[in-house]
Amino acid sequence: MRYVLMASLMAFNLASAAGAEEMFETFENDPASQWVFFADTVMGGVSTGDATFDRDASGSFVRLAGEVSTENNGGFIQVRRKLSSKLPDSTKGIRLKVRGNGEVYFVHLRTRGTRLPWQYYQAQFESTGEWTDVQLPLTAFSPSSQFLRNIPRADTITSIGIVAFGKDHTALIDAREVNWY
Repeated sequence: MRYVLMASLMAFNLASAAGAEEMFETFENDPASQWVFFADTVMGGVSTGDATFDRDASGSFVRLAGEVSTENNGGFIQVRRKLSSKLPDSTKGIRLKVRGNGEVYFVHLRTRGTRLPWQYYQAQFESTGEWTDVQLPLTAFSPSSQFLRNIPRADTITSIGIVAFGKDHTALIDAREVNWY
């Protein structure tokens, strides 16, 4: 009986440790059912692109690619996922593993307070041709509107987006992991 109890406790501790290490998104389990692509065409812009899910020797990833155009008041393409549950209150920021074409990209967070389509919190990061870990503290996210809090609260975040934004350019950004820290 003692060995069974000890084995059960060890299994519980291993499962708890594994849960702490578990990624929010590794693009392994049907990501196309949870991540949605959209562009500025929803508001009259002319940017084009798509989000594809692929795999290479390094693992599975999402690729956001296209042409961002600021014509007709446009200027973005995005792949976004709604969260099915709130982030832990202890969340300090968002962590990504990305590679790209050397352009600057953005993470957009929506919260329960971002009620209008043009409201979000935004933080930028630079891409390189190699897989790179990017950490974006919540304090690095700027509100798109003066009517939003200065810093998003982790427990109110409802979606996360990877975005090519704000200038005419060719977008190519891959994300292999999306998590929080």
